[in-house]
Amino acid sequence: MASKNDSIIKTLVVATVLCVVCSVIVSLAAVKLKPIQTKNKELDFKRNILSAAGMLKEDVSIDEQFKSVQVKVVDLSTGKYADIDPNAYDQRKASKDPAQSEVLTQDADIAGLGRLENYAKVFLIQNDQGALDKIILPIRGYGLWSTLRGFIALEEDFNTVIGLGYYEHGETPGLGGEVDNPKWKGMWPGKRVYDAQGQVELSVVKGAVDPKQAGAEYKVDGLSGATLTSNGVDNMIKFWMGQMGYYPFLQNLQKGGA
Repeated sequence: MASKNDSIIKTLVVATVLCVVCSVIVSLAAVKLKPIQTKNKELDFKRNILSAAGMLKEDVSIDEQFKSVQVKVVDLSTGKYADIDPNAYDQRKASKDPAQSEVLTQDADIAGLGRLENYAKVFLIQNDQGALDKIILPIRGYGLWSTLRGFIALEEDFNTVIGLGYYEHGETPGLGGEVDNPKWKGMWPGKRVYDAQGQVELSVVKGAVDPKQAGAEYKVDGLSGATLTSNGVDNMIKFWMGQMGYYPFLQNLQKGGA
C-alpha cells in the first residue's frame, strides 16, 4: 500500500507536468498568434485613418483602400518632410527615446505628453489630378484615465475638419469613452481650426454649441459628464495644431510645399 508521502509526491509530479505542458501550449499559441495580432493591429490603425478621412468602405479591403494613402515623415521643428523611411519609423517608440524626443516644459505640455518626438508621420490623400486633397494627422493627449491616441483629418484648405477619431484610449465607458460615439464624432466635420490670424480657435466647450452663435464653426459640444476627457481633447487639439505641433508643416503646405 502506497504511503501518504508517496501520494503527495505523485500529486506534485502530476501538477508540475500539467503546469509545464500548459505553459508550453500557451507559449506556442502566443508565438503562432503574434503575426495575426500584429496584422490585425496594423489593419485597425489603417481603418481609423480612413475613417477619420471619411473614406472607409466596408465592402473593400482595408489594404486596397489604403493604397491611395501616401505616408511621409515630418520634422516638427521645421515643418518640412524628413528623409526618413516611414515604414521603418516608429513614432511611439521615438516619443520615449531621449535621442529622438525632447522633454516638454510644464507650460508647453498642455496635452500631458511628457516628451515630444522630433518627427511625426502624416498621411496624405491626392485627388485624381495629383493635387493634395486630404491630410490626416496623428494626435494624442491625456484625458482622465489614459492617453488618447487618434487622428484629425483636414480638407485641402488645411483648416476645415473632415473628421476626428480615436483608435486607443482607456476612458470610462459611457462618459469619457463617448469619444467613440458616432453622434459625437459626427459633430466635427465642417468645423474650422484656425481663425483669420492663424490662431488655433477650434475647441471643445462645456455644454452644447448654439449653431446660431458667432464662432460656432470653431466649437464642438463637450462630452456629458466627462469634463476632464473633454478638456483633454481640447488641449491635444490646441497642442498638435499649434506651433509645437503641425502648424509649421501646414503653413509650408499653404505656401506650396513642405
